[in-house]
Amino acid sequence: MNLILFGPPAAGKGTQAKRLVELRNMVQLSTGDMLRAARSSGSELGLRVSGIMDRGELVSDDIVIALIEEKLPATEAAGGAIFDGFPRTVAQAEALDAMLAGRGRKIDIVIRLKVDPDALMARIARRFAEEGRADDNPESFKVRLDAYMRQTAPLLPYYEARGNLVEVDGMADIATVSAAIDAALAAL
Repeated sequence: MNLILFGPPAAGKGTQAKRLVELRNMVQLSTGDMLRAARSSGSELGLRVSGIMDRGELVSDDIVIALIEEKLPATEAAGGAIFDGFPRTVAQAEALDAMLAGRGRKIDIVIRLKVDPDALMARIARRFAEEGRADDNPESFKVRLDAYMRQTAPLLPYYEARGNLVEVDGMADIATVSAAIDAALAAL
């Protein structure tokens, strides 16, 4: 099974993905985690990614797609992938569909975590205080949220047209969100 967790930064995608990894032994493909790992590696790619992330901008499609593509064999061996933070653009969604189709796979379900953008600032402030992630500072977060609204939110019609989009109230407590996701997966 391949699923996408869809929603703006701080919507709870990472929390739910980690839970699903434990329950279903799937592979979480978090582009954010992959990019942070590249950033901390000190490599040439990492330095390039670091500047982009510090400005709160989205990393180019070619970099992100290459990172995802190299992880697909591991997802197949595990029985599926949880795409967390990818795709972010229609071009990335089309590239993902093509990559998966070339391997005889597809996206089975897209779970959208619906959240109130204003309430996300409280989540970010708490996460920034607890984890100190540079990309969670308020100025970078605002840029990331704006980029999501402009570039990623337009993916909703893309997945609605495919009939595999399920919406979950991401503002509920973690247990309620988890139960709603589990129900959506059980319905497949």
